[in-house]
Parts: sequence; C-alpha cells; structure tokens
Amino acid sequence: MKKFLNGCALFACLGGLAGLPLAAQEVENSFFTAAIGAGFTTPVYHAGTQLDNGWNLEAQAGINLFDAHLSLVGDFNFNDLGINSTTLSGVGFPGGSTYLWDISADPVIRFRPQSRLSFYLIGGPGIYHRTVDFTQPALATFTGFDPFFGVFYPIAVPVNQVVLSYSTTKFGWNGGAGLNIGLGHGHTKFFAEARYNEMYTRVRTAYIPVTFGFRW
Repeated sequence: MKKFLNGCALFACLGGLAGLPLAAQEVENSFFTAAIGAGFTTPVYHAGTQLDNGWNLEAQAGINLFDAHLSLVGDFNFNDLGINSTTLSGVGFPGGSTYLWDISADPVIRFRPQSRLSFYLIGGPGIYHRTVDFTQPALATFTGFDPFFGVFYPIAVPVNQVVLSYSTTKFGWNGGAGLNIGLGHGHTKFFAEARYNEMYTRVRTAYIPVTFGFRW
C-alpha cells in the first residue's frame, strides 16, 4: 500500500511538472461531458489480504455547470480481481475471481477547468454488485470440421469450470482525484485518476482503481 501511494504521489508530481508550460493555455469545455477509460485496480485493507491486483473499465456521462467548475456525472465501473493463492489454499479451490461493478452519482469539482492542465475531485454514493467465482480446470468438448476430408470430429478444449459462485448487491461510495490534460483545441482531454471505493459488505470490500482514458 505504501509503494502504491508513493507511486501515485510521484505520478501526480511528474504530471504537474510536465503540464506547467501548458497551464496558461485555454481549453474548451462543452455543456455535456462523457469519458471512457481503463486501468489497474489494487485491493486494500481486508480485501488486500484476499485478492490479487486486477483491472478496471470506466464509462461516465453528465453535464458541466458554472463554466465546468462543477459537473454532475453518472458513473459505471467494472473491476476484475483474482483471488490470491493463500485464500484459495484455505478454501480448497484451485482458482477463483471476483468481479465488481457499480453505478454511482458523482459531483466533480474542477480547479482551473479552462486551463490545459486541470485538477479535479470526484466522489459520491452508488450501488455496488460483487460476484465471487471459484473454479477448477476442466475439459469442454466442441465439434470441429475438416474441410479437406469433409468430416466432423470432437475437440477437447481446456476451460475453467465454475464450481461455486455467489453474488451480493450493497450500497457503497467512492472518492478520489484526477488530472485532465487538454488535447488540441477541442473538447477532448486525457485524464488520469485514482479513487477509493468501499462496498458495504459484512466485511467491507475496499479497492482503488487507477484509471487512464479520454474525456469529452
């Protein structure tokens, strides 16, 4: 966790230094805003002892208000995290994954939104859904076709068979910060952000997606 926070701090500092020559330039902001991105996800606290690092996808849409100093957006996030080997050994399964998606309503506060480089804070409540799958190796049989001989034949393909699965839906919240970097003279921006997410499961599920993408 300490290395992760140090890495985020270093990234923020480097991003700020790289953007200083551009900070005085102005960039357009439209009334409607949307974003799409992807990145890596780090589980923290109790989840960090049970899960491996994974990946995430994000899609966002909303409106800009007060010259883009404030935005109201709806967010969809998906995270795929593996279950670590220690946990799998304890429960007796050879493989497993955890999938989390959420829909949240997030206000966004932007600082210097008309500059080429701008900083923002984002966060809000949401509905979170978590699915845990435990798997084992198996063989699935499919039918293949040989056009030369004109015959059909069986093909055995290795797959991961789900032997136990359970899902839960709870309320949760997220909060974090990011950078927007304007591209060209239009509405398109590159963004980088990190957000803490907490889902109110019996033992709270906490993780930090770090996401990179494009905003319009």
